[in-house]
Amino acid sequence: MAPHKSLSVLSRYEQIALDIASRILRDEYKVGDKIFGRSTLAGRYKVSPETIRRAVSLLEDAGVVETAAGMGVIIKSKKAAESYFHQFRGQQALAELQEKLSQLFAEKRRLDEEIENTARQMVSYLWGMLNNLQYLEKIEIPENSWLVGQSLSSSRIRSETGATVVAIERDGKEYYSPSSDMVFQAGDLLHVVGTVEAKGLLRRLVEREA
Repeated sequence: MAPHKSLSVLSRYEQIALDIASRILRDEYKVGDKIFGRSTLAGRYKVSPETIRRAVSLLEDAGVVETAAGMGVIIKSKKAAESYFHQFRGQQALAELQEKLSQLFAEKRRLDEEIENTARQMVSYLWGMLNNLQYLEKIEIPENSWLVGQSLSSSRIRSETGATVVAIERDGKEYYSPSSDMVFQAGDLLHVVGTVEAKGLLRRLVEREA
């Protein structure tokens, strides 16, 4: 029997082999019993004799039954039938767990994408709100400003003025929450928040010539 198959994808002869093994476990067939020839089993299960031959071959390989010329199919071992049956159940359980894990990973990918899209929408919405608030101001760095070539950390804008640079706009692109080592360039637009006094101090700082 192929590994990791669930009942729904078993071939017909595998289903028949499993059914015979389960009947042995329920004592419908006992060790030493003859369970008819292949033609009779073919009629019982409404399949071709070749399908029965393949089912019986599986059980023979597992030591569950044996065939003898002129005697048909004979039950050989209940213990082997139990081992065959539980081997399949273990494979079936593993197949079902693998399928569930695959579904969970797919759901996780979907959720990750949804979370990422929602976070983007939230940032965009909050940034739009922030732009509409009166305390947000844009201050341009002139070419002769001493800030040109300075980084956000070396300029000490926050400690010197109390204003916070929340974004830097450069060449039409906005860098939100800029890193402390980002270097200012002439023409940069500083998006700043703070009190009126803090923004006044920042404007004077920006206008200080090199």
